[in-house]
Formats: sequence, structure tokens, C-alpha cells
Amino acid sequence: MSFAATVKKAATRSGPALRPRKAVLTITPAAVGRIKELSEQSSKKDNEPHWLKIGVKTKGCSGLSYSLNYTTKKEKFDEVVKQDDVTVLIDSKALLSIIGSEMDYVEDKLSSQFVFHNPNVKEACGCGQSFMV
Repeated sequence: MSFAATVKKAATRSGPALRPRKAVLTITPAAVGRIKELSEQSSKKDNEPHWLKIGVKTKGCSGLSYSLNYTTKKEKFDEVVKQDDVTVLIDSKALLSIIGSEMDYVEDKLSSQFVFHNPNVKEACGCGQSFMV
């Protein structure tokens, strides 16, 4: 069988349908607005694009805590999430802990913070600062 015939056969083969891929991270409109504000402020200082990079670190009662940092470069295995003119990087080591999460920005009388709604969390501490997957 020739190469062209093999390719044609593979292309016409009926197999399982492709399933939609689960979004790595969904960003709410409130979080998009706040990320835009913060990115504009930080890039005005040195005229370099800055991205918000999300990671996890070992900390707290339940084991893991989210970390948010600015970076000017993308590492080789960082996952890029683009939504509504905002680009967020996810550290490759945090990807399995974060996949499928929603990032929100919440303001109340006492605080303002980014909040993660993570379906992978099996246990969280009482104060909500750390989690376990």
C-alpha cells in the first residue's frame, strides 16, 4: 500500500469523535478587568509587557497555596491562557492542580483578592488559603 493510500485510509476511518478539551483556566470578567489594570500599571514602569503567572507552592494547613507573580518571559512549558485581551501564564508544575478552575476577582468592605474556584480540590483549610488535590 502506498503512502498516499495509507493517509487517505486513515483520514476516512471512522473512530471515536474528538471530545472537547477541558479549559485550563476560565477568567471571569471581573478578573479580566483587574488583570488589565495591573498589567497596564506594571508595563508603564519599564515599557515591557508583563504577564501574570499563576503557580502553586507548598504552604498552609492543607498543603498547597496559589502564587501570583509578574513575569516578562514565558518559560518553555508554561501554559498560555488568552481570554478577552488578557494573557495569563500557568506554571507547568501547577497545571494539573489548576486545570478546569475559574479565576475571579472579589472586592468587599475588608479586602480585594483573586479567588479560585477549583473543581479538583479535595480538601481546603478553614481560612481558604490552602488546598489539597
